[in-house]
Amino acid sequence: MKINEIFYSIQGEGLLTGTPTIFVRTTGCNLRCSYCDTKYAYDEGTDRTVEEILDRIKTFPCKNICITGGEPLLQKDASRLIKALLEKKYMICLETNGSKEIKKYTKKQSLVISLDIKCPSSKMSTQMILKNISSLSKKDQIKFVIKNKTDYEYAKKILQQYKPRCTVFFQPVWSTNPQKLASWIIDDGLSVRLGVQLHKIIWGAKRGV
Repeated sequence: MKINEIFYSIQGEGLLTGTPTIFVRTTGCNLRCSYCDTKYAYDEGTDRTVEEILDRIKTFPCKNICITGGEPLLQKDASRLIKALLEKKYMICLETNGSKEIKKYTKKQSLVISLDIKCPSSKMSTQMILKNISSLSKKDQIKFVIKNKTDYEYAKKILQQYKPRCTVFFQPVWSTNPQKLASWIIDDGLSVRLGVQLHKIIWGAKRGV
């Protein structure tokens, strides 16, 4: 697998916000979102075997793993890495960008799918496989990154149409004021959570944190 970085930090997003987590960031992404904050993962990386990845992970005092990118499901050994981690009793969050089929991963215990559904401001919303939503279970999560009211209304429409069973996060694009998004959620009485990127609040927009 081509790996951009492996590091130990605090999970800044989603259901496990605030939880110490080992991050495995793969190289390569098939999307080019307008607000992407990990462009360095498009090409930078080193080829590592699954065994080398496991050896690095076990140096950290933690059993929570976040596999992220880039887009991890572009890696042909992603399934093998996930299987090996589950066998070693790690709890995994697989972050995927919404453009790849996820069904083969959704039935695995100790594996949470974090499905990122791109809104119009990303310029990638047409690349989404929205039927993925119906494959998610209650333990999984969906994230919409929202920049403006157009994005917000788009996300609302998706929720109304697909009625996901899992927890849904509305997260403002970094550096935009979250107050408007919070107000829209409250005014509409949406059953979603407002997400913030806690790691950036703590350390700023840096790599490896």
